[in-house]
Amino acid sequence: MNHTTELMENELIGCRDVSLGYEGRAILEHLDLSIRAGDYLCIVGENGSGKSTLLKSLLGLLSPLSGEILRAPELKRGAIGYLPQQTRAQKDFPATVQEVVLSGFLNSPGFHFFYTPAQKSAAMMNLGKLGVLELKKRCYRELSGGQQQRVLLARALCAASRLLILDEPITGLDPAAAQDLYKTLRYLNQKEGMAVVMVTHDMPSALANGKTILHIGHRRTFQGTVAEYLASPEGRRFGGGK
Repeated sequence: MNHTTELMENELIGCRDVSLGYEGRAILEHLDLSIRAGDYLCIVGENGSGKSTLLKSLLGLLSPLSGEILRAPELKRGAIGYLPQQTRAQKDFPATVQEVVLSGFLNSPGFHFFYTPAQKSAAMMNLGKLGVLELKKRCYRELSGGQQQRVLLARALCAASRLLILDEPITGLDPAAAQDLYKTLRYLNQKEGMAVVMVTHDMPSALANGKTILHIGHRRTFQGTVAEYLASPEGRRFGGGK
């Protein structure tokens, strides 16, 4: 691949021959990845292949061992919303729904000690967008798993204007709650132009909702459209392609 140190048109994040890992030991090598405005990228593959490591690198939490990760200027100002896997301690967090959602603004540029009226209004709008505005005074830890994920997604939207990054977002959700979450993500992607990057083990949903598939294997990676993935060796093996 001909690598360029500049982002291409509509590109939000570009990985150029990137190797990722810890303490000098690479887990993922020679990765080329392009995330564009409005994309819906599903990251799939075997356990231990480096999917969560890649998310940390996209978020800027982990520097590459080699290669370069380029970000659009607006992402450098914090236009990324992140929905991590929940820990048990997070599920028991003793705060109101409103407080949890507002905390999405904590990393905003120029943030001061108090939330602004515009931020409070945006938080309420995001709660309404996700259908949980009536829960704003409820204690977060008293909510169901599906309600908690919607609240966390509203929090992520307070941080995001261009890109949402989600790590196994339906873990622990019942099928109905999972489908509700996918429906919301489709709306945000298709109607509001939000780019979505999701690590998932839910292959049927990845194939149904994704625009682009990144399959990370222990030997090689694949990135392409759903149709291209189903025609690839990885897609035929993992995606149920013929």
